[in-house]
Amino acid sequence: MKVKNIFLAFAFVAIVFSCAENPFTGKKTMALVPNSQLFPTAFAQYDQFLTENKIVKGTSDAAMITRVGQRIAVAAERWLNANGHEGYLKDYKWEYNLVEDKTVNAWCMPGGKIVFYTGILPIANGETGVAAIMGHEVAHALANHGQQRMSAGLVQQGLAVAGNIAIKDDKSRNAFNQYYGVGTQVGLMLPFSRSHETEADKIGLYLMAIAGYNPDEAAELWKRMKANSGGQAPPEILSTHPSNDSRIANLTALAPKAKAEAAKYGVTSFRK
Repeated sequence: MKVKNIFLAFAFVAIVFSCAENPFTGKKTMALVPNSQLFPTAFAQYDQFLTENKIVKGTSDAAMITRVGQRIAVAAERWLNANGHEGYLKDYKWEYNLVEDKTVNAWCMPGGKIVFYTGILPIANGETGVAAIMGHEVAHALANHGQQRMSAGLVQQGLAVAGNIAIKDDKSRNAFNQYYGVGTQVGLMLPFSRSHETEADKIGLYLMAIAGYNPDEAAELWKRMKANSGGQAPPEILSTHPSNDSRIANLTALAPKAKAEAAKYGVTSFRK
């Protein structure tokens, strides 16, 4: 069988027989690893992480992380229920923790397990900034981006194996291996990751607005993120994330749409 035919057959099987729907876009997405398998693994990893890190409890900041997280979760459920996705969150086990760490980061695992590092709080600069970050991170989980990245990685690995099996000539196989990794990373995997970030920015903006937080502040957050980075960033084409300037422009343009979406739920004024 020719290499091209192997590639097409593998991709066809992966896409046709392992698809899920992104409820926020309506698009079909790869789901080679089902949530029934992914969620328990994520929960176990989260519990292990908590045992290995210093969790901040009983402070106003810790209370804020929980409060904002709960409001974002409620906003997500409201949106999903209103758009015909009742029960979408039935297997989610929301948990919010603040971790003592200077790292400027926050994340949400598949199934709703969330961590904020104390290092990101000065850049958040208050509850609305936290809501912008929380909305973005929760959006990754809700849109199954982790599942999609794992699935894409499996396809990438599978095609590499298929290529090595199909190509009998050593010279051609070596050339394939030399260019395949770089080509698929720059041409497919990195753009795939950037598209997830852009999608999470939009979904997160809508969620924060429905939760009652001013979506105009998301662009301001990223201006602070840009300042904090000191301008040190790889070219966008070589990055997993869009450039700061791209994100700021996109969030600024989307803010009025997020307010209009929030108005559908009776939210017309926002917390400061």
